[in-house]
Amino acid sequence: MQRPAWVGPEIDLQKPSAARVYDVHLGGSHNFQVDRDAAAAITKVMPGLPAILRANRHYLRRAVTYLAEQGITQFLDLGSGIPTAGNVHEVAWRHDPSARIVYVDCDGVAVAHSRAILHDEPNADAVLADLRNPSDVLTAAEALLDFSRPVAVLMFAVLHFLPGSDDPAGLIRRYLEPAVPGSYLALSHASFEGDADQAEEATQQFRRRVTDFTMRTRREVTALFGDLELVEPGVVYLPEWHPEDGDEVGDASWTSTFAGVARKR
Repeated sequence: MQRPAWVGPEIDLQKPSAARVYDVHLGGSHNFQVDRDAAAAITKVMPGLPAILRANRHYLRRAVTYLAEQGITQFLDLGSGIPTAGNVHEVAWRHDPSARIVYVDCDGVAVAHSRAILHDEPNADAVLADLRNPSDVLTAAEALLDFSRPVAVLMFAVLHFLPGSDDPAGLIRRYLEPAVPGSYLALSHASFEGDADQAEEATQQFRRRVTDFTMRTRREVTALFGDLELVEPGVVYLPEWHPEDGDEVGDASWTSTFAGVARKR
């Protein structure tokens, strides 16, 4: 295929990426045919996946709103993906236009589009890096974030791309080590628990076509928070975490995805 002008030479147009497949599911346009093919194969066995990902984005906006209401003005968004409506900076800036946001992703397309959106914004930046290298990420983030003040570390729908051998709990500790008390961790994580009849086959499709994928139980997701203080209602399905007025929560297990926010004491 012809390489679009906005795609750098380092991007492999023949290999799908998690960020771009996610973009397909959300109805975005920053993806390639290989990503659309992978997304189609996954949704064929799990038709409800796009709705789950939209529920995750809705949770992101509620979580960032909550954090902003607690006075958080610094956000480190790990595995931020391709920009779509309701990004972290848009939500945070509605509460405080001086809030600072650093987006981090290992996908060059995601970072390129983030930088294009933020090119005139002194209080936000996008970093091309792998979250499995916290020293590099934190060094880059320190150009904009002041870790002597509270910061929110965001890991929305990204930790299930890390197998146990990557020690996700250890990585979380590394990111929270330099953060002062009053800082927060917010995350969401896919699971086989809940209404996930097709999740096993969809997971296998994702592993074959895109990248590794590791489901975890509610107990395992809760353990990722370590000794942080969970905000009520704890680790719950996406729609159950601080629903907005008018939200119809019902049986939220259909999302098969857990969410939680916790504070560093």
